[in-house]
Amino acid sequence: MEDLIEKLKKEVIEQLNLEDISAEDIDADSPLFGEGLGLDSIDALELIVLLEKNYGLKIEDPKDGKKIFHSIRTMADYITEYQRA
Repeated sequence: MEDLIEKLKKEVIEQLNLEDISAEDIDADSPLFGEGLGLDSIDALELIVLLEKNYGLKIEDPKDGKKIFHSIRTMADYITEYQRA
């Protein structure tokens, strides 16, 4: 799980062009939106693309996105759960 979290941090930084942030700067449990990384709705779309492209995941219900994209850890949990199913 920790390997996936580190990989996700790097992928998020690359996908969103967060040039001033390193993987070490991102707390896996901090919110991605609002007071955490301060991402916005455009960034959410980019994260959806990242999950589809890199993990073959589709988010059917937009309400699920809020839970899935709460933090890096919740994204990792979702990927792990989906890949088991």
